[in-house]
Amino acid sequence: MASTGWRALSWVDMCAINGTTKKDPEIVGRMNAVTAHRGPEGSRILELPGVTFGFNRLAVIDLDERSMQPLMSASGRYTIVCNGELYNYRELKGDLDGYPFKTEGDTEVILAGLERFGIAFLGRLNGMFDFALWDAHEHELVLVRDPAGVKPLYYAMHGGELFFSTEMRALIEAGVPRTVDQESLGHYLRFMYVPKERTMFAAIKKVLPGHALSYKNKTIIHRPYHSSFVTDILHSYADAVAAVRSRVSDAIERQLVSDRPVGVYLSGGIDSSVVVSQAVRVHPNINTYSIGFELEESEDSQKFNADANLARETAKYFSTKHHDFRLRSTDVAELFPKMIAALDAPIGNATTLAQFYLAEQTKPTATVVLSGEGGDELFGGYERYRLAHLAAWARVPRALSRFLPGRLRYLGFSGVERYLQLMAVKDSVLQPMYRTALPDSRSLFEEDFSEAGEIVDQLMRVDERNWLVDEALLRADLMSMAASVEQRVPFLDLEVRALAHALPRSYKVTGRNTKRILKDAFRDVLPGIVLNQPKRGWFSPGAKWLRRPEFVALTREVFSDGYTEASALFNLDAVRAYESAHRARTAYHYTELWATLVFLAWARRHRCTV
Repeated sequence: MASTGWRALSWVDMCAINGTTKKDPEIVGRMNAVTAHRGPEGSRILELPGVTFGFNRLAVIDLDERSMQPLMSASGRYTIVCNGELYNYRELKGDLDGYPFKTEGDTEVILAGLERFGIAFLGRLNGMFDFALWDAHEHELVLVRDPAGVKPLYYAMHGGELFFSTEMRALIEAGVPRTVDQESLGHYLRFMYVPKERTMFAAIKKVLPGHALSYKNKTIIHRPYHSSFVTDILHSYADAVAAVRSRVSDAIERQLVSDRPVGVYLSGGIDSSVVVSQAVRVHPNINTYSIGFELEESEDSQKFNADANLARETAKYFSTKHHDFRLRSTDVAELFPKMIAALDAPIGNATTLAQFYLAEQTKPTATVVLSGEGGDELFGGYERYRLAHLAAWARVPRALSRFLPGRLRYLGFSGVERYLQLMAVKDSVLQPMYRTALPDSRSLFEEDFSEAGEIVDQLMRVDERNWLVDEALLRADLMSMAASVEQRVPFLDLEVRALAHALPRSYKVTGRNTKRILKDAFRDVLPGIVLNQPKRGWFSPGAKWLRRPEFVALTREVFSDGYTEASALFNLDAVRAYESAHRARTAYHYTELWATLVFLAWARRHRCTV
């Protein structure tokens, strides 16, 4: 039921936030219903003059029923619905003497800080969050997203009113048009995700990380806000190593706080192993989780299970309570539609399916998990960073680079052109499948490459702002929350992030090493089997699955004429020819086939129009 003037005690929890400037609790109730998986422990609607708020709650700290949102400030000026957590709220509360706090949680700290310090207080928030704030004095709605972009937040104008939600499906449920943005589809086919503020729906946009969107007098204004977190001057590499050890360890310890069972996703790589190494200091025998794949030996079983096998050995080293799950190829076709149902936005990465399965298996023993996302982008973990540095050092000319093998031939390119050559599916592959001209993607990344810095700094920056936010973090959020599991990312703690941004390239990437400083900071606690392993991306055997008999039947259905209205955007004869060639092993078309398969299944699920 709708209510007015209602006040509750609250802690910020993982949840869904929904709302509109329209006076319509029935619509917001429907938005709450389709996002209930994010907050299965309670739902609330609050109607105020100028806004209707909706909230679904997954409580992980302060389980008292009184902690439901929305929450109103003491003066009555501000009302908030918030998704996420603040990790420094106790320190912030110390600067707010005199405020009549009625809760012990962090949501009220946001309200108190805004009342005392205004919008500048946003820069002092350290956490993963998005929230909607109603200012009754200014008759203004403000939508805020955390600087690292850990949590998604979407908005749309519809019928002269603003709608917002943690998930796009709620906006569609509210009546926002389902029309596919064909330019975004072109970008998606190139990169396997939709970058920047665009989404796959023409009417829906993202609130960008580190931005506050203001809506007042029917006008939208986007304002970036600046994080106040900085790092001390580091006089030597040894000082920097000590600072990395301290800040990363502190961030992990902060993010282990939970009144629900907590665990760690362990891949066996440097980042997740660092998290486990510090987690066991707080929680001995902590639960750890990894996933591998049941494959035939002819399907490169060892290749696809190298990380899971390494995780098992790492778990033994740290004496954790390890859960080693294996996804059977025979179950993939049955699992695929469930994954599609959990996807709020299409992501053309087969790892999504494994992540969904892992979250489902994790839920019985953990409601909160920590993971290593962000470590590669902040500390220089990808091999392409090292190769780019070598190419710049050797000054490989573009004319000669074309004679190098594989993707090394693109090291002679510069800036956006190099990024597209390294990260995008080639137009010559995509265009036969796609009925309209592919969009120019260069403009999406030009600003990222226009800023000062070496090529390695530019590549790390563009990855952190784009792939990390709109692919890796979105994938982690959607798949974990589909199982009502909260996934935390301590490497994206804003104190860690500020330190990483202040470090010179030479501390992270050299001609012989990647992630140099992170390895040195934790060298004494990590097992040698982890430190000496080559860098491997976490990937799934999607190319193998596409050839499985169970999956071929699903693929043929999705690639059939008239499967969904969006099928008309594709040359399905070419798509089917690619599928046949891939299945027969006469050509390799995994990347473009999987992306198309996911999009079409997603478009049918959401009844998209063109």
